[in-house]
Amino acid sequence: MDEQLSAAMQAITISREYGSGGGEIARRLAHRLGWQLVDHQIIAQAARELHIAEAVIQAHDEKSRDIFSRLIQWPYPISSAELRAYHERIRHIVLEAAHNGHAVIVGRGGQVLLAEQRGVLHVRVVAPLAQRIAYVAYREGLDTDAAQTRIQEKDHARAHFMQTEFHCQHTDPHLYDLILNTAVLDLDSCVELICLALERKASRLNVPAEELGPATGMPRYPGKPADFPASADDQA
Repeated sequence: MDEQLSAAMQAITISREYGSGGGEIARRLAHRLGWQLVDHQIIAQAARELHIAEAVIQAHDEKSRDIFSRLIQWPYPISSAELRAYHERIRHIVLEAAHNGHAVIVGRGGQVLLAEQRGVLHVRVVAPLAQRIAYVAYREGLDTDAAQTRIQEKDHARAHFMQTEFHCQHTDPHLYDLILNTAVLDLDSCVELICLALERKASRLNVPAEELGPATGMPRYPGKPADFPASADDQA
């Protein structure tokens, strides 16, 4: 890995399905690069700055601020004004981390907040449900049913948060430079692939936007697409 080249990048955002190992990948990646990890500590920072108990902030992290969410917030009630202030503080922390540079940012809408910044690599980590259940059951000491329930609740909350706060779905592949499936790839291999993608994206930072894309360096087709003969598979 060309560390000098990769150092030109500002940040990496990590979006993850719960139980896919995305959080652990982010931790290992930050350690490998020597970059700041912006994950759970963001909650403690926001709580301190807003003078709200950390347990309250934790209960509402990556959750939307709609009416239904506020109705079921027991036992950690929070006013709509406080929740709004929390989300604004989180946005500020994410933007500030990217501005300061060399940050691995986990969740919190980073892939949307930093979408227009070319010096940021956007990664999503996924895995099949059965393997996520096994991961959560093992890591959190839960039985299979409890692990599945926790995954479903987390996935729903994150999806609702992204839809409500950013009007998009975090499953949209166009939000990411790289999507990794940990069904087969081990976590350290995922770290290596992210580092490679970071280096490759860094090498394109000075390329004009109009020269980017899959057509770069490709010759024209020798004829019109309609002239291409159909393959045996197409005729089947």
